[in-house]
Amino acid sequence: MADKKRAMALGFFDGVHIGHAALLNKTKQRADQIGAMPSVLTFDVHPDTLVFGADVPLINSAIGRKDIINRCFGINNVVFIHFNQKVMHMDWHEFIDELIEELGIAWLVVGHDFCFGYKGLGTAPRLKEYCAEKGIGCDIIEPVCRDGVVVSSTEIRKLIQNGQIEKANELLGHPHMLSDTVRSGYHLGTKMGTPTINMKIPEGVVIPRHGVYAAKVILDDGSEHISVTNVGVRPTVSNSGTVSVESFILDFKGNLYDRQARVEFYGFLRDEQKFDDVARLGQQIKIDAQRTRDFFAKNSRP
Repeated sequence: MADKKRAMALGFFDGVHIGHAALLNKTKQRADQIGAMPSVLTFDVHPDTLVFGADVPLINSAIGRKDIINRCFGINNVVFIHFNQKVMHMDWHEFIDELIEELGIAWLVVGHDFCFGYKGLGTAPRLKEYCAEKGIGCDIIEPVCRDGVVVSSTEIRKLIQNGQIEKANELLGHPHMLSDTVRSGYHLGTKMGTPTINMKIPEGVVIPRHGVYAAKVILDDGSEHISVTNVGVRPTVSNSGTVSVESFILDFKGNLYDRQARVEFYGFLRDEQKFDDVARLGQQIKIDAQRTRDFFAKNSRP
């Protein structure tokens, strides 16, 4: 039995978009009202991968989702459940009873389309009715729409894959991001006068359209730096076909290997392309750097 009661949001929260924000903000509000800990319960893998055998490319890794929930909403208690055959076949009443007992839940917040338990029989209206029987509060959050369309992780994934990063960020409510440990690369950027940091997109996470982005790199000390970020296979210098994320951090000097960093994507500048030689690539990166400066100068907030 938990030693502290919780107001808890239930959901997968891929991308943690503005629709999810309505759930998370309501959860914080209820927690304040009843003197509980604001919390989130989610799954480590997308349920559709097991229920339907579907390959669902995610907007963020589990760690990425937790980071956004912590950083953007101030909710530090994020509980992950491993979604497996046992969970998939569990009766929804049993699932909720276990949560209430183990986590000390006093209030639940879910989206209008939330369903859980065996065959998805635990719908939001049934959950609200069951919570009332248990003496537990329950809020069902209505869909959040933009331009007459319900905001969804599915739509945001498509936007990211198409390079429509500014529209994706509008629906996310924050910049699309990637967190990773800075890895050692081939050091070609250093030789060209444009040293880069190298990062990998986690397995199962959606790959943005290959190309160059106006971005920011946030280091583990909290400092923010404008960067030119390339997502792609580096065709000028490699034929491996391996996708990497390389960021040329403007006006920065220092060794960042093995440090944690976060890349935030703000604007799509151009498609990735193969140049005749490394010198021409280096020239283009400098052009991209100026376009990035211009992008942030135009889009800076007062």
